[in-house]
Amino acid sequence: MNLRFVEAFYWVASLKSVTRAAEKLFLTQSAMSSRIAALEEELGVLLLDRRDKHFKLTVAGSRFLTYAKRMLELQRQLKVEMGSGGPLEVSMRLGAIESVLHSWLIPWVEQLRKDNPLLELELTVESTPVLLDQIRRGTLDAVFAALPASADGIRSQAVTPMEMVFVGNSKIHRKRRYALSDFVDTDILTFQRGSQPHVYLLDTFRNAQVEPRRVHTVSSISAMVQLVQGGFGVATLPRLAVERMLAFPDLRALACDTVLKPLPIHVSYREDPSSPAMDAIVRSALDFIDVIPATPKRGSRRKPTAT
Repeated sequence: MNLRFVEAFYWVASLKSVTRAAEKLFLTQSAMSSRIAALEEELGVLLLDRRDKHFKLTVAGSRFLTYAKRMLELQRQLKVEMGSGGPLEVSMRLGAIESVLHSWLIPWVEQLRKDNPLLELELTVESTPVLLDQIRRGTLDAVFAALPASADGIRSQAVTPMEMVFVGNSKIHRKRRYALSDFVDTDILTFQRGSQPHVYLLDTFRNAQVEPRRVHTVSSISAMVQLVQGGFGVATLPRLAVERMLAFPDLRALACDTVLKPLPIHVSYREDPSSPAMDAIVRSALDFIDVIPATPKRGSRRKPTAT
């Protein structure tokens, strides 16, 4: 039995789409359909129900999916056991929110490329809702977002949350320490409306019975930084991102009596029973985050769970 045909069926069943599975394996839709048809002919049963427009496995297809996953996992184990242990050959479609991009994603990718020179990367930077939708649809292989993805075949794990701070212009905001009430007459900038930093910030002011003059929502960290640099107001940003903004010398993290709630970060990724690459990449990211300077260590690491 041709394992490439088995792999094709596995991704069609997992992504619930011949088109998305073809994109995942870098095949044409006709080539993908031919592989499924050849597998059906060899097995002597129909695996896909083609009677209507909605994707559906036949009874035989549902049963074979279990065997397909076992076969691909065995193939992976054989590769690990018998392989040379050389660099990973993998094309990774990675997604991340801006907070991750500006904090540690780039140096991690640089390190990953050094360790695995055969890595081919496709990077998407989007908001959490967009990233979660894309990984559920199978157009991304892994995402770093503020919420975990929940779908069959996807694993999610919480990683170190990001410390959030108030950020001002050092030429304007010169106090050694601020109280929340000091921001009453200040324009506050935070992430897009409905995002976790936006919701957390409003809750923080509400609980303290303090109402700032205006709260502006901005989807771009670069835009927020430039606005603060220009004296527009005070922003809430990840501390690590601010420390890496060396091109903006007037940025200053403001010491405040009120501690902002950290931004949770989750890595979600699609299981690939045919390759150890994705598990290795996720472990690489977790290990990299553990040793980032000025980043608090996470406690006991939770085992990834299928969701």
